[in-house]
Amino acid sequence: MLPWFADDRFPLFLAPMAGVTDLVFRGICKELGADVMVTEFVSAEGILQADGRTRKYTEFTDGQRPVGVQLFGGDGARLGEAAKKIIDWKRPDFIDLNYGCPVNKVVARNGGSSLLKNCGLVASVASGVVKAVAGQVPVTAKIRIGWDSENINAVEVAKTLVDCGVSSITVHGRTRAQGYGGEADWEVIDTVARAVPVPVVGNGDLTCGADVMRRKQETAVAGVMIGRAAMANPWIFREARDFLTTGTSHPATLGERWDLVLHHCRLAVASGRYGNERQTLTSMRSRLMAYCKGFPGARELRQQLCHVVAVGEIEEMARLCLHRLNEGHPT
Repeated sequence: MLPWFADDRFPLFLAPMAGVTDLVFRGICKELGADVMVTEFVSAEGILQADGRTRKYTEFTDGQRPVGVQLFGGDGARLGEAAKKIIDWKRPDFIDLNYGCPVNKVVARNGGSSLLKNCGLVASVASGVVKAVAGQVPVTAKIRIGWDSENINAVEVAKTLVDCGVSSITVHGRTRAQGYGGEADWEVIDTVARAVPVPVVGNGDLTCGADVMRRKQETAVAGVMIGRAAMANPWIFREARDFLTTGTSHPATLGERWDLVLHHCRLAVASGRYGNERQTLTSMRSRLMAYCKGFPGARELRQQLCHVVAVGEIEEMARLCLHRLNEGHPT
C-alpha cells in the first residue's frame, strides 16, 4: 500500500495540468490542504535529450511531498530510461504514466489517451517503466474510461496495468472523444475501483467539498484528484478536507481570495522562473482571471487584468474591490 493511502486517509490529489500546476501553484495548493502532488506532464523524449526547459517541469520542493513526476510517450524502454534520469536528478515519490491526455499533438505522437486503443501498448509502456525503476519508486498511472463511447475499456486497461506492476490508478471519468465536455461517468470509475486490487483515484466534476464526500460515500475509490476546479478555487482542498472531517465547510472569504491572488503573484515574481515582473504577470493573466470568477465586478476586473504588468496594480484592484464591498457600494 502506498503510504498516502494508509489509515483510510482518503487523499486529495492535485491533478497535473499543463501550464497550471507549476512549482509555485503546487506549493499554494499544498498550503491549502492538497495531500499529493503530480507535476505537469513531461515528455520522455525531452528528458532524454537533456532539454533544460523540459527538466524544469520535473522540479519540486521537499515541502510538496509526496509528489510524482508524470511522463508521457509511447515507447516503454524510452520512458523507462527517462524515469531513471528523473530519479537520478531528484528522487520523486512516484512516477506517474499519462494514458489520459486528449490533446491532439500528444495523441499524434502515440502518447496520452491514444494508448487506450491498444492494451498491448498499455502493457509495453507500463512494463518498461516498472522494470526500469524496480525497487526505487512505485509507478502509478492516469487513464480515461476509454477512447470514445463505443470503446469504454477502463476495466481492461486497469487490469492490464496492475498485471504490469502499477501501484495505483487514477481514472478520469470521460472518454478521449469527450475531451473536457459532458459529464464524468463515476459509475465506470466505481466499476474500475471494484475490479482491481490497487487503490483507484477518481477524477472528474469535483467542484466542492460536498462532491468529494459524495464520491467517497457512493463509490469504492480510495481518493480523489481535483483538476480544473482548483484553477479558480484552490481553497477546494481545504473545503473538501473540512467536509470529509466535519460534514461542513467554510468557503474562502473575498478577502482571503484576494490575499491568495496577491500571494501567488508575489511568489511567481520572486521565483524568477518566468522572467521579470512584467513578463511574469503577463504570463499569469489568464490564471488571474480564473481566480476572479465570482468576484464582485468580475467582468470589469477581468478587463483590467488583461493589461496588468505590476503587482502594485493588482494590490490597488484588491484594495478598491474590498473597499467598495465594505462600504456597500455597487461594483
